[in-house]
Amino acid sequence: MSGRLITLEGGEGAGKSTQVDTVVTWLQARGRRVVQTREPGGSPLAEAVRGLVLADWDEGVSPTTEVLLMFAARAAHWHHTIAPALERGEDVVCDRFIDSSFAYQGAKGVSPATLDRLNTLVLGGRLPDLTLLLDLPPEIGLARARTRGGENRFEREALQFQSAVRAGFLARAAADPARMVIIDAAGAAAQVRQQVEQTLEARW
Repeated sequence: MSGRLITLEGGEGAGKSTQVDTVVTWLQARGRRVVQTREPGGSPLAEAVRGLVLADWDEGVSPTTEVLLMFAARAAHWHHTIAPALERGEDVVCDRFIDSSFAYQGAKGVSPATLDRLNTLVLGGRLPDLTLLLDLPPEIGLARARTRGGENRFEREALQFQSAVRAGFLARAAADPARMVIIDAAGAAAQVRQQVEQTLEARW
């Protein structure tokens, strides 16, 4: 595969969607063909599963159910969208990917060993070529997310949970610094964009 998989990660309100556009624009300006996508979602089947994942259910959604739905969506996304694009030599820029499962479902008690097994099953252990972790204090991110309106059930999670999610992301970055680059997302969007562009320049 000659294409490159670039993912953006972070807690709620970190500005991932805005900076996905930054990455796509930067790559296209250098003549790269780019596929922009997201998780959960990114293919017709995966988008259908996304609706299940984000919905509120009277019976609740157990961590086991949630992680299996996430990886079901990821499997469809990978086989329908990501892998074919990489094989064509196109770059793929994805809003959330495997690290979100380790952070979010990990914070709900799903073990790293289980997540590793699911990653091997679904992706063959494949990881992104570059992951930009947009990091900011969760109280800032939640405040930003709530100004958008239309909260989903992940954005309604308590601050304590969001703090655990942040810790999970930072632990992943500390364990794999060559792949995961921490971007300070607490400032203005232009400042964050500059950090993102500098990271891309340094890498490629």
